[in-house]
Amino acid sequence: MNFAATLLVAGLSVGSIYAMIAITLNLTYWTTRTVNFGQGSILMLSAMGTIFLARVGLPLGFAVLVAVGVAAVVMILIERIAIRPAMGESGSMGWAVSTLGVGILLQGLVARYFGSQAVAFPEVLMSSDLYLTVGGIRIGAQYLLVFTFSIITIAAMEAFLRLTVWGRAVRAVAQDRELAGVMGMPVLGIILTSFAVSGALAGVAGVLTAQIIGTVDPAFGFNLLMSGFVAAILGGFGSNIGALVGGLLIGVIEQFASGYVSTALGHGISMVILLLMLAFRPQGLFGIVEVEKA
Repeated sequence: MNFAATLLVAGLSVGSIYAMIAITLNLTYWTTRTVNFGQGSILMLSAMGTIFLARVGLPLGFAVLVAVGVAAVVMILIERIAIRPAMGESGSMGWAVSTLGVGILLQGLVARYFGSQAVAFPEVLMSSDLYLTVGGIRIGAQYLLVFTFSIITIAAMEAFLRLTVWGRAVRAVAQDRELAGVMGMPVLGIILTSFAVSGALAGVAGVLTAQIIGTVDPAFGFNLLMSGFVAAILGGFGSNIGALVGGLLIGVIEQFASGYVSTALGHGISMVILLLMLAFRPQGLFGIVEVEKA
């Protein structure tokens, strides 16, 4: 029973990060109908950047803020360099290849200049040795803190999208980009801002994950991106509520599969869920079937 409870808490904590990653994918999908397959490298870049900046003497909290800011800037560059030029032809999927290429490039650059070995990540939130005892069950305090921080961030993001002018503008562009432009909305500015916010959230997710795992390497973000992508598909692409539910489900399922069967199954089971969803309910649990304009 204690083991199952520990797996549940770990799954919810990791799943909340998957949900945050899924929401970063939603943000760019709403405004451009594209998915940044290089998002995993943004997660890695923020975590590795935090390590580098802390080593050169910056205070740890400031190092995290700078690294997250860099992640936001890199996402803007990805939109300008890899996505916008590839969206010239209607129906073109060139953006998928170009974003994947940018992700591989960033991973290669980090491996070239910082090495391909895993590097220890500093304790940003709290020590991994701290535990809480709840009902006789010993739970890592950092899991609870990461889960709480992630849920608060997701809730704030959802409120921001629903209650602010910028959030309404994003939803307007998502509904009809051409009409939003005709109505005088700065469509390109909204798109760039959505990419910047997506990059910042991805940076935060990367730092939170590195806090739990304890190490970072150039391939750090690949599995995270895949799990976040599956969470978005499971919940329904474009739905933040779906992203939250999907992320938590994927996190819990992965942890129980790893704990009771094998780590290999824990990594692979999300791919099984992806295939099942695409086969039987491609719109996801909370998504709706979209009708293309003629």
